[in-house]
Amino acid sequence: MTNKEKYKQAFSAIHASDDFSLEVEKMERTKKQHKFKTMISFVAVCVMIVGSATAAYAADVGGIQRTIQLWIHGDQTEATLQFDGNGNYSMDYTDGEGNVKHQAGGGVAFSPDGTEIPASEEELTEQLTAPDVEYEDDGSVWVYWLDQKVAITDKFDNGVCYVKLESGKETLYMTVKYQNGYSTSPHKYPNPSEFN
Repeated sequence: MTNKEKYKQAFSAIHASDDFSLEVEKMERTKKQHKFKTMISFVAVCVMIVGSATAAYAADVGGIQRTIQLWIHGDQTEATLQFDGNGNYSMDYTDGEGNVKHQAGGGVAFSPDGTEIPASEEELTEQLTAPDVEYEDDGSVWVYWLDQKVAITDKFDNGVCYVKLESGKETLYMTVKYQNGYSTSPHKYPNPSEFN
């Protein structure tokens, strides 16, 4: 008789108690629950990693990219804007001739105590929708605002031009200094000595 058979014969008379069988079942259940919890933890970690990667992509190292409709040179244009969170933006769009254009800019604001703070996305978007003055190679001067294109070449008097722009319920009073900037106000024409 082999050792295996001797052990079998010796322990054949011994039976496990019902309590022991219940304990074995509890251990198996606990083991299954542990595996399930481990799997849930793994899935949660995967979701966190994917979520973090998505947030990092959306943040694009601090910037947020979005596509918006803007009026550029009197034409409504779809542009991709990216804000970096530090008061700067970059924009890509396709002009009326099919050329891809890149534009970038930024700004700062001043807090009540005089410290500089980066311009917000709202302030930068407002800057992008403001009127624009273009000096063409042929000597003509144009103001672009929303869907409007206004020739102001012959309206300068002593290097200053006043233009009233209207769109729906919005009215802007614009003072343009020839090749020296411009200012707008919704209430009255800005005084040329107050800017630049």
